[in-house]
Amino acid sequence: MSATIIDGKAFAARVRAQVAEHITRLKSEHGLTPGLAVVLVGEDPASQVYVRNKGKQTVEVGMTSIEHRLEADTSEADLLDLVRKLNVDPKIHGILVQLPLPDHLNSELVINTIDPAKDVDGFHISNVGLLGTGQTSMVPCTPLGCLMMLRDHHGSLSGLNAVVVGRSNIVGKPMAQLLLGDSCTVTIAHSRTKNIAEVVGKADIVVAAVGRPQMITGDWIKPGATVIDVGINRIPNGEKTRLVGDVDFDSCAAVAGAITPVPGGVGPMTIACLLANTLTAACRANGLSEPSGLTA
Repeated sequence: MSATIIDGKAFAARVRAQVAEHITRLKSEHGLTPGLAVVLVGEDPASQVYVRNKGKQTVEVGMTSIEHRLEADTSEADLLDLVRKLNVDPKIHGILVQLPLPDHLNSELVINTIDPAKDVDGFHISNVGLLGTGQTSMVPCTPLGCLMMLRDHHGSLSGLNAVVVGRSNIVGKPMAQLLLGDSCTVTIAHSRTKNIAEVVGKADIVVAAVGRPQMITGDWIKPGATVIDVGINRIPNGEKTRLVGDVDFDSCAAVAGAITPVPGGVGPMTIACLLANTLTAACRANGLSEPSGLTA
């Protein structure tokens, strides 16, 4: 293995430390404590673990953490009513409705009911449009984390060829917009892309977010390229399972210049960027300067 390992866990710890430092300053200078409200509907095990981790880290950086846990059969009207109440609560600066929602709830309607200024997931259609047109927006957490790591590793991204593998609204599309914003030449590859290995092989930066375990192998990768693996997949490992990314780590690490591992790469950055977005939202709501280095 020759690639530099981009340690997302350590990077996320630095981001959280920056967030905590800014919050201490907000409290002392302005009497302002950012507040994050997380809404969980139902008892999805993965969502419960994720929400618990979010709550713990929110408190650790000095924010107010509010959790609303609703029954799986909660009506859409009741959920929307809760979101509207959080929209007008001056102590809440960020609202996150944990996905996936139960099948009887319209996720798009729920997300688009959140005040765009408090949409710290960056999923509201207004934030999607603002990001796509290069304007100030709330940026989805996972792509923001990827961008932070790429900037840290490369410095300037200007002029680099980037391929995003995957076209989801949550990662692929916003990732491409962020890379365009940093003056990369961007290609989005997906399941219908012809000669996809050849397309990926021309990239200085590869962001894998396709949801297929170990799909991208070392013979796809341009020597010295930076590989950001967003995938989190469970595959059989004897009687248990193990986590792998969308990238075959060993073969890609032998060719790439830098690579993120799974676990311990992009994953920790998602929650760190959620906290950064909540801090940014609190500053914007109060007409204060945004923290540098924590936004796109």
